[in-house]
Amino acid sequence: MANSPRVPSPRFADQARIVLEGSQKSAAANAVAVKATPAKAQVTVSVIVKRKEPLKINNRSGRANGPVRLSRAQYKTRHTADPASLKLISAFAKEFNLAVEGDPTSAIRRTVRLTGAASDIEKAFGVALHQKTIDDIEYRVREGSIHLPKSLIGSVKAVLGLDNRPQAHPHFRASKIQAHDAAPSSYTPPQVAQAYQFPATASGAGQTIGIIELGGGYRQADLTAYFKSLGIPAPAIKAVSVLKGKNKPSTPSSADTEVMLDIEVAAAVAPGANIVVYFCPNTDQGFTEAITTAVHDTVNKPSVISISWGAAESAWTAQAMQALDAACQSAAALGVTITVAAGDNGSTDGGTGNNVDFPASSPHVLACGGTMLNANGATIVSEVVWNELANGDGATGGGVSNVFPLPSWQANSNVPAPSVAGGGRGVPDVCGDADPNTGYSIQVDGTTPVIGGTSAVAPLWAGLIAVANQQLGTQVGFIQPAIYAAKAASAFNDITQGNNGGFSAGPGWDACTGLGSPIASALIPLLAAAGTTPAPAKKAAKGKPVAKKAAKKAAAKTVATKKAAKKAPAKKAAKKK
Repeated sequence: MANSPRVPSPRFADQARIVLEGSQKSAAANAVAVKATPAKAQVTVSVIVKRKEPLKINNRSGRANGPVRLSRAQYKTRHTADPASLKLISAFAKEFNLAVEGDPTSAIRRTVRLTGAASDIEKAFGVALHQKTIDDIEYRVREGSIHLPKSLIGSVKAVLGLDNRPQAHPHFRASKIQAHDAAPSSYTPPQVAQAYQFPATASGAGQTIGIIELGGGYRQADLTAYFKSLGIPAPAIKAVSVLKGKNKPSTPSSADTEVMLDIEVAAAVAPGANIVVYFCPNTDQGFTEAITTAVHDTVNKPSVISISWGAAESAWTAQAMQALDAACQSAAALGVTITVAAGDNGSTDGGTGNNVDFPASSPHVLACGGTMLNANGATIVSEVVWNELANGDGATGGGVSNVFPLPSWQANSNVPAPSVAGGGRGVPDVCGDADPNTGYSIQVDGTTPVIGGTSAVAPLWAGLIAVANQQLGTQVGFIQPAIYAAKAASAFNDITQGNNGGFSAGPGWDACTGLGSPIASALIPLLAAAGTTPAPAKKAAKGKPVAKKAAKKAAAKTVATKKAAKKAPAKKAAKKK
């Protein structure tokens, strides 16, 4: 273990100030009013500290292949916050009159919350805070870099919460066609699951799906009515508050639509799973803390987390991306799958040139792109890239990261070269129905709209993962090495027609639809290996490892489905390509 920092004898105020790497924050655009943040205003920041030891990484061909799978006991022993760094932060806080929040999860989440007067926060972190009005809403704004006492450099990885401008956007799109107009203009989530051959015998029972929400809320009356219309019992739902985030439903034009889309899709395709919604402020601080809270939630224990919010990589500070990605890396090490929407603005992601959305570009999450689906029951008539940009109805995000390098599991996927050295991770990994004109019928705030967007694909895949976890009897966790293996190609509907602006679909992986949409009956058995536990494999009664036995059992369960499929036209032949 590397030597940990010691609390310095000189006062922090007397030390040289060093820029915290990656903390540069751009100036606020369209700010129409400026004033200093009141000196006595209370501000809470989240200080992300280094781990005791870095997570061990599987390496293949010299490229990272994801973190080594760990038990929670192993993680707690070696990879929580460095104790000496925590002691250093405590001394730093005391000198600058900042209160350290008592949080029993602080060490395991590597997050220390400090609260104090704005004037003390400014002195502590070497910043200037101002109030600026942007689009008629006042925000606290920090611009430029954070400057820390020299002894904190290395121990502190990020300081989040100084600025409370909105960080991310929900990735849903409303259809211009009403749900009652005509089919196949919309589907219920179970109809989409049927098209993708979700197993009818598995429901995700015993699993918990975590959903991250940066705004909006849900109404129980809507959920009760919606699931009654589907003939499915309403799911057990729990709201968890992160940094005072709350379930606050208002109108269909708000983020309520995102919240209800996420809940209704996930719970409808995995009707036996519990749903836990983590509400947080729409800031880089709130986003990161919601993920760390969900990953380390030992009460609700989500085995998969769905995220339908994001923003272009260029909209983030490097420190915030690194902190959030580290949280996703911890999830991968602990066997918690994270599914993330890839964006709804095509290859530009709403910017200039080609951009990818974060956190979908994190190599530790399953990035979910979008298609236009035409299905008749269990038969897919056609499926192409979602691109309605000409009609103002969006298009699937996708492209190449300029921040995260090419992972080993994409080494043979012919990912286009990044425009910036050091990038290379291709987005998305997988896809599903997202076009709002073939979208999902949902209920929100008493209305029944048809909604699309890659926001629908993230909870769809989260539901699939929950079903797989139940059927296999294990948490499949980080699945990319398994799904990018050559033998997994037959477990996907390969999308070969369409484009998202800058990239075109083609055989195999592409920067519009990834590997394709799922053929769940074939995919689930392949995920058994991904769910291997860190401890030595326990032997089953006949001497076979549990994972292998689970895979064999899962394969057996799909025999009837496959026989039935043979009686119907093959999907590949049915697709109009």
